[in-house]
Amino acid sequence: LSSEMWAYQVAHLSEAGFRCIAFDRRGHGRSDAPAGGYDIDTLADDIAAVAEALQLDRFDLVTHSMGGAEAARYLGRHGTARVRKLAMLAPAGPCLAQGPDNPYGAPRAALEASIGQWKADFPKWIRDNQAPFFTPATSQPMQEWLVAQMLTTPAPVAAAAFQALIDADVRPDLARIDRPTLILHGDKDASAPLEITGRRFAAGVRAATLKVYSGAPHGLFVTHMDEVNRDLEAFLTA
Repeated sequence: LSSEMWAYQVAHLSEAGFRCIAFDRRGHGRSDAPAGGYDIDTLADDIAAVAEALQLDRFDLVTHSMGGAEAARYLGRHGTARVRKLAMLAPAGPCLAQGPDNPYGAPRAALEASIGQWKADFPKWIRDNQAPFFTPATSQPMQEWLVAQMLTTPAPVAAAAFQALIDADVRPDLARIDRPTLILHGDKDASAPLEITGRRFAAGVRAATLKVYSGAPHGLFVTHMDEVNRDLEAFLTA
């Protein structure tokens, strides 16, 4: 997705008096699509570059999905001094690949198979997985708006970014996060299942509060928009 996904959060929080900055991950949206740099360390350094270029200090980080892993690596790699609070919506990670020390992950072969599908027919994969991303009550125009954003991302970029997430293990970074952290996660999330991802993030960050939304999927920022916006405003204002 591009930064346009945050349109309704930006509108709400801007009206509440916040300065909102939405940037596009490399290869997505308005950003250039370089040949490389799609590893978790470089993506974390990109966050640092944005913060440095805009001279941000005491700012809040609000993330979704893979952005949770990127933010964790950013804080673990660059420190927490410049950050005030962290909010993660449906975070993906902290270690997706199953291993001897990670029973919560998915088999690497299954994760790699998804990348194979993206490389073969990315638009079909998006359509096949469209329904679980939303709820039956989500309007078709809203769904198409987000699907259109996904389709603007080049398939090689999407595959490289997901490979970075598969290869990443940000569990050590979570222990370094000493800022108030809010995690919003749905119990119907098919992309980043609550028990595998959200609860693992909450267990790894000592200052984390996990709020579970009943019936919410991965696209909770639109399917549960009002609740998400209220919870973000309350957390960031407190």
